[in-house]
Amino acid sequence: MSFSLEQLAERVVALEDKDAIRQLKGRYLRACDLKLVEEVRACFLPDAVRIAYQNFPLFTHRDDFVRVFEEMACQGGVFDLHHAANAQITLNGADEAHGLWSLNFRTILLATRSVTRLAVEYDDVYRKRDGRWWIAETASRITSCLAEEIGDDGVSRYTVWGEIPPMPADVA
Repeated sequence: MSFSLEQLAERVVALEDKDAIRQLKGRYLRACDLKLVEEVRACFLPDAVRIAYQNFPLFTHRDDFVRVFEEMACQGGVFDLHHAANAQITLNGADEAHGLWSLNFRTILLATRSVTRLAVEYDDVYRKRDGRWWIAETASRITSCLAEEIGDDGVSRYTVWGEIPPMPADVA
């Protein structure tokens, strides 16, 4: 099998673009875990975005999302872990790509003595501007949940296993 230099160059660019998108997603998830607010913000397009995470309102600007992230995740006693895998990245041209990811998420909340583990599916759209990739759209859907509370005696009690319960009407 032989390829022209032009074909090889196109293949290299595609590989580099997919790697840049993987790096972007990794940077976003790591920034979430480490509570690096400006790094979280810098992963999203600076203008209009679409952030549709299950059980959250729809965000159309990164600053609105970052504000909620700061309020919820950047408090003392909140410990998060985001591990994404199973990436499926499709390039839809030179400046747009689609990505699917599976996420293993865990949060420890000291204030409520609780631990929640979620399996989440991400569906993302990436756009390349000024030579770099950005998250333009991201949606998440929870596929399973395991939640536990830790009693004063240190004994844990599972409160949810399987599907996540519906959000109360006043929260959703």
